[in-house]
Amino acid sequence: MTISFSIIIPAYKSRFLKACIDSVIVQTYSDWELIIVNDASPEDIDTIVNAYQDPRIRYYKNKSNYGAKHLVSQWNHCLSLASKKFVLCIGDDDMLDIHCLEIYSQLIERYPEIDILHGQTDIIDENDRLLCHTNPRPVWESAMSMLYHRTFSHRKQFIGDFCFRRDALLQNGGFYYLPYAWGSDDISALQVAETKGISNTQEVVFYYRDNDASITHHSHVIGKIHAIILEFFWKYRFLHKPFSNKQDNEYCSQLKRNLLIHTIKKCYYVIRNAY
Repeated sequence: MTISFSIIIPAYKSRFLKACIDSVIVQTYSDWELIIVNDASPEDIDTIVNAYQDPRIRYYKNKSNYGAKHLVSQWNHCLSLASKKFVLCIGDDDMLDIHCLEIYSQLIERYPEIDILHGQTDIIDENDRLLCHTNPRPVWESAMSMLYHRTFSHRKQFIGDFCFRRDALLQNGGFYYLPYAWGSDDISALQVAETKGISNTQEVVFYYRDNDASITHHSHVIGKIHAIILEFFWKYRFLHKPFSNKQDNEYCSQLKRNLLIHTIKKCYYVIRNAY
């Protein structure tokens, strides 16, 4: 099987965009395309992108702005332009490790039937300083295990540290829409992982940049709470499906008992951080 990657960047902010693009250009694995979609930004995205002459880079500009609330619609617009077998959607302020695609390709060769992979991540600040590592994960786990540990082990994860088989993602309707993309990464991953599970890298492949311009640090309180409520109902339906694995059934029982409490805590977190 030929393994190839589409890296999609929904671009709006210019400050870290060059570092983001550079991290793709230097990949040790070369079968990739980079799709950058300028979401009608008022910042000078053109100058940054046009400085590159690599034919693997494709640049598009939206006529109108999707905006923060409809960020997932921008993700799906970018996805519609991708042509390779596997897709990574990364923020315009994030970065890939130089070996990212090589490590993913090796994991795909080991688990060729898998439709989704997750990469271990370092969280960095605006000056590239390490803030923390994400928790290590098993090389393979079920979707239920991923949801359980996301809920009870406080795992951090971001849309950029997932690698999706493009066809599997499209069969599920693309990235799952929630306002402000609040919880969209979790549900998008769970939908694709539901049948075959997920493979996890044991090495850091992604750098998530924690900075003041991130949606995480903007209020949008009402919209985020709306997203959390929609996420609750999606997970409620997911937890009421049949699971044949004994461990998954145990995880499911604990999640059912705690889903409402966890949802209330998420709403409280959004409100507390907004004021």
